[in-house]
Amino acid sequence: MIPLTDYFQRIGYEQSPEVDLATLKSLHSLHPASVAFENIDVLLDSGINLDMSQICNKLIYGGRGGYCFEQNNLFMAVLRRIGFEVEPLMARVLWQTPSGAPANPRTHMVLRTLIEGTPWLVDVGFGGLVLTMPLQFVPDLVQTTHHETFRLKEFNDGYILEVLLAGQWQPVYHLGAEVQQPIDIEVANWYTSTHPNSKFRQNLLAARATKETRYTLLNNHFTVRHSGQEPERQTLNTDELVTVLRESFLLPVQADWRHVLHKIVNGAT
Repeated sequence: MIPLTDYFQRIGYEQSPEVDLATLKSLHSLHPASVAFENIDVLLDSGINLDMSQICNKLIYGGRGGYCFEQNNLFMAVLRRIGFEVEPLMARVLWQTPSGAPANPRTHMVLRTLIEGTPWLVDVGFGGLVLTMPLQFVPDLVQTTHHETFRLKEFNDGYILEVLLAGQWQPVYHLGAEVQQPIDIEVANWYTSTHPNSKFRQNLLAARATKETRYTLLNNHFTVRHSGQEPERQTLNTDELVTVLRESFLLPVQADWRHVLHKIVNGAT
């Protein structure tokens, strides 16, 4: 059973949860501010175990982060324990995919929850563009979060999530409507964490989002985006990378990470 009290302490939630929109919004805001998106274990060849006890040990008790399958599986278990009706869905990432490029596999897990019969998109695991609040499943409705503005466009069998950046709508991912079974998620997780073409095998990725600031890391390129300000960018050496992972992403950097970080800095991955 999911340890709600320990999870609430991990993300700084101090209220009494109810099956309502206020609870969902509060949890959805606090989670990505406390539990970083990161793929260190993929680069370490440690594997990504989706057993809930393993996810809890890593993300709650170990102070670690994870990627979408860990983040959203944990969040789904928390919401279900509170009493929410939640379903897992799968999306095909479109973000920063060149026009005309081959289609990406459906390897991004998201959630759909119902509140008083109204469906909401929930996603605490999309890295540098992670949602900081849920979105209504209403086509063409412009919805503002703590950071960016989003909308959902109906497309084929589901929706395309779009983000408004520099006055232009850009695609984020194509979300299918079919509810996923645990084996579907397990297969997608296996591909994402082991296939040589997976971007998670080729790059160090980290992200964290508070209400005021986004922190993102691509290999040793670190970006800080304060709301309403120009982004601050740095290229880091190994020692600086260790410091940023600890201080900006709140991760308990371990000694066996250093060889991977050194390879990242020197372009060997």
